[in-house]
Amino acid sequence: MGPTTTESPRSKRNVILKAAVENFGSVGYEHTKWATIAGEVGIGQTALYHYFESKAHCLLTIMSAELTRSHERFTVAVEGVGDAETALRAAIASAYGITDTEALQARILRNQIGMLATPRSSEREEQERVRARELVRVVESDWTGLLERGMDSGEFPRRDPVELGRFVLGLMNSVWNWYRPGGSRALSEVSESVTGACVRLVH
Repeated sequence: MGPTTTESPRSKRNVILKAAVENFGSVGYEHTKWATIAGEVGIGQTALYHYFESKAHCLLTIMSAELTRSHERFTVAVEGVGDAETALRAAIASAYGITDTEALQARILRNQIGMLATPRSSEREEQERVRARELVRVVESDWTGLLERGMDSGEFPRRDPVELGRFVLGLMNSVWNWYRPGGSRALSEVSESVTGACVRLVH
């Protein structure tokens, strides 16, 4: 008989995160009970605190993960792309070439971004909040840098790149207010519409 396989604490943490994303993204963070997450992953509610000290800590962790994913996908999408407009189109496409779970993560981030503005009393929550706020700056810098590149090359008219970057991100992220996996609009269709709108915005 082979060795018994046991689930590692890390894998259990990932299962908790997956259940939290499904619930926070589908029914909303405020309407999700911490006990519901425990039940879905098959552990007692008290055991959740071995992995996350609170529902808010779990939420902030999801938000940091989504921001990290956004930055990494942007970096891969624009790497080696010559002109700024082609890079812009590639970056936008990468934002929507995602799984249903990632779409829920994006929706969670969009809906709960205001939480990052207020310091947390818990040390672990505050560490995750600060990390997420820094990642917001990284993502904004990605887009600002791309727009500045287009302005420097003469592809885009000269404007305030920080403000324009926020406009572009705001337009892109507004999709998560209404998009639902399995709905009437495929993400590929959404991507095409948003790309056209963003290209018109920067010109």
